[in-house]
Amino acid sequence: MFWRLTVKLRPALKEAHYGLGKRHKECRHLIKLKHTDTQSNCKLREDCLELHHDGLSMHLNYVWLRDHCRSASSYNAKTNQRNLDTASIDLNIRPAKTTVEDDHLVLTWPDGHVTRYSLSWLAENSYERQRLRTVQPRVLWNSDIYTSSKVTSASWEKIMSCENELKTFLQCFLLYGFALVDGVPPTVEDTERLTQRVSIIRETTYGRMWSFTSDQSRGDTAYTTLALDRHIDTTYFQEPCGIQVFHCLKHEGTGGRTLLVDGFYSADKLLKQSLEQFELLATVPIRHEYIENTPTHRSHMIGIGPVLNVYPWNNELYLIRYNNYDRAVINTVPHDVVKRWYVAHRQLTTELRRPENELWVKLTPGKVIFIDNWRVMHGRESFTGLRQLCGCYLTRDDVLNNARSHGLQA
Repeated sequence: MFWRLTVKLRPALKEAHYGLGKRHKECRHLIKLKHTDTQSNCKLREDCLELHHDGLSMHLNYVWLRDHCRSASSYNAKTNQRNLDTASIDLNIRPAKTTVEDDHLVLTWPDGHVTRYSLSWLAENSYERQRLRTVQPRVLWNSDIYTSSKVTSASWEKIMSCENELKTFLQCFLLYGFALVDGVPPTVEDTERLTQRVSIIRETTYGRMWSFTSDQSRGDTAYTTLALDRHIDTTYFQEPCGIQVFHCLKHEGTGGRTLLVDGFYSADKLLKQSLEQFELLATVPIRHEYIENTPTHRSHMIGIGPVLNVYPWNNELYLIRYNNYDRAVINTVPHDVVKRWYVAHRQLTTELRRPENELWVKLTPGKVIFIDNWRVMHGRESFTGLRQLCGCYLTRDDVLNNARSHGLQA
């Protein structure tokens, strides 16, 4: 079940953001493309080139066409970086000549510069293609869906030496939002070695690699024996940490199971029930705050953003900023919007708290869990006895870079 949100922006909002409501004046110049697809054709309009190719209708702005030229003077193919100074392009530029040769669009500009594009490259990189494409395929899950998928944990010995095992682990992480590794030696040092196999560790106010018990050494409920409701971490960062890693090194007591909830699954349920409520949570910015004042630590961090974050071009959800513990005073929106926001937030919370959406995992020495902190919420049940955990945050960019380097879509 690969998934992308299918939110439809209101026409007025769409027009304001992209100008899609504007009618282009068509020029008389029409180019017939010599291509196996007889439906292909190209029209020069007042402010863009309209290209029909491979079943796709594209509108390519003239400045865009000059800016993305891949000629040697405009683009360094060795470094994959632009040579052209975009600010030097005439914003009213139009090609002086346009031809099609061997499935390539050839544009000659007023200064004589020639740009050559393959039709397939233009289709692949057009806005029209991107708005239909999922950035990251996912499997939305509740407890039954995940259990029936029979996802297996990676092996410590294999993942540390085998690229295929690492690729399988990364694929599982991308699809489900979390992944497990078994057989890890229960030490901070070996946990760190494993995390560095996956990504670069992100150092925060909590340190680089951390090891903690319920000693209340920090101003956070996590440093107690109390139960924790579902949440994502560091909502009070302007960019919440991407990946959360946990390894239970020791537990001499009862309880303490880890709770996992697919936030995107619940958001999808909300979308199907009420587009208006979904849009409200995706547009109203909310402040999250972390204030710590202990003898050894002083912190005051603030992060601002909507609960639901979507890519504007395809409306795919990529981040759910949900943490009821750290949400600050709502004082930046008028009272009537606040009331509607609370209604939408309550509905989302109802979905998140449905028992069938809860997956409980018992972390034991040797089992390490990697959690997508932008998607899968975690919590825990209360516990007794000494419970020692270690872990860290990983940089999201480097996890995705590792996945792409292994040929995965991310």
